[in-house]
Amino acid sequence: MNQLFVIHIILITAALAGSLSVLAFKLKFSANLKIINSFSGSFLLAICVLHLIPEIYTNYSSQVGIFILLGFLLQLLLEFFSEGIEHGHFHAHNHHLAAFPYAVFMSLCIHSFIEGMALTDNEHAEYSHFPLLLGIVIHKIPIAIVLSSMLLTKNIHRSLYFVAIVIFALSAPLGLLVASSHILPFVENETIFLAFAVGIFLHISTTILFETADNHKFNLKKFLVVILGFLIAMLTVQ
Repeated sequence: MNQLFVIHIILITAALAGSLSVLAFKLKFSANLKIINSFSGSFLLAICVLHLIPEIYTNYSSQVGIFILLGFLLQLLLEFFSEGIEHGHFHAHNHHLAAFPYAVFMSLCIHSFIEGMALTDNEHAEYSHFPLLLGIVIHKIPIAIVLSSMLLTKNIHRSLYFVAIVIFALSAPLGLLVASSHILPFVENETIFLAFAVGIFLHISTTILFETADNHKFNLKKFLVVILGFLIAMLTVQ
């Protein structure tokens, strides 16, 4: 089976599984979801430090760091519209209004699209971005859960809910497809996409870890989950 096709299926399945689990199991944003989010943040940070950043600076000019900073700034901008859903925030205000949250939804889709673009790997015979794929999947499931929960509180029509979930699930595969097809002639190689994604992941992961403790109190469970995320990332990149 084509490797690119398998990656598309994995990305779509992760987003749909997270979203539809809210309907199937009546999931709500809870302390358990915060724990999962803490794990995803620590895993993403470790993947960036142990795998992605060394690869970028080993194989390409140090000027690629500019694109890492641009990715960081882009995520900072997106969060003005997404209200922080990328790192587990869920604002339930105005839940009685049947208004689709277009700004939040578009921001999340752009975020997901760039993640997908970073997964392209045209220079290697064997796919070398498995740690990144795993990190995106782990990160995408909590986001899908929070997005689905938010949409359900908006009292929108159920058909619109499903359309939104499908569009979100397709956004990362679409980004991968666009980057792999070389239809963006102004981009010389996929490292620029990877650098953008690293900047985004650095912003998200550090924000998650800074916010893991309520009232800035030490939480042993979350601390152990963060260590677990680091350890699994270390094993993944070996």
